[in-house]
Amino acid sequence: MAFSLPDLPYAHDALASKGMSKETLEYHHDKHHNAYVTNGNKAIEGTKWEGKSLEEIIKGTYDASAVAQSGIFNNISQLWNHNQFWEMMSPDDSKMPGELEKAITESFGSVDKMKDEFKAAGAGQFGSGWAWLVKDTDGGLKVTKTENGVNPVCFGQTTLLGCDVWEHSYYIDFRNARPDYLTNFLDNLVNWENVASRM
Repeated sequence: MAFSLPDLPYAHDALASKGMSKETLEYHHDKHHNAYVTNGNKAIEGTKWEGKSLEEIIKGTYDASAVAQSGIFNNISQLWNHNQFWEMMSPDDSKMPGELEKAITESFGSVDKMKDEFKAAGAGQFGSGWAWLVKDTDGGLKVTKTENGVNPVCFGQTTLLGCDVWEHSYYIDFRNARPDYLTNFLDNLVNWENVASRM
């Protein structure tokens, strides 16, 4: 069964008042995300990965020793990343659930410190990549960053929150101001109920 492009969980213009325009979603979801679906399906066709889950393919094709990953990994991991990304945002105002706030405070000292680390990770990722809030294998929360399409699945971590810092994610709305995009993402766009549900 080939992978398909999931519908956005909200209208294309639903995030516009919160800093992510309809044009960005039309390009990012309808074109970029869809390209990962199309190219990922082509890449795995006729291989041992055909019929496997996204997570199985990511874990099986990630090469920790390689500077550049394979075409299968790049497209399938980015397909997975974006499937999560849309769910992690909401057009509705989102209050952080108590259990998530407690876990963040225990790991970082405060929610603000976590946000500062997250913004620093995203702004400091050279070139394309992602910033993540994860539950690590020891059960603690930490902020990480990864290059290109690499994600926490590769390291056995539980993904709680991810922000795409590829230029196509923010250039229409924020031009080259990646730090402003990250601040807006954390302050206005994150669906904290979704983040908490991943714990």
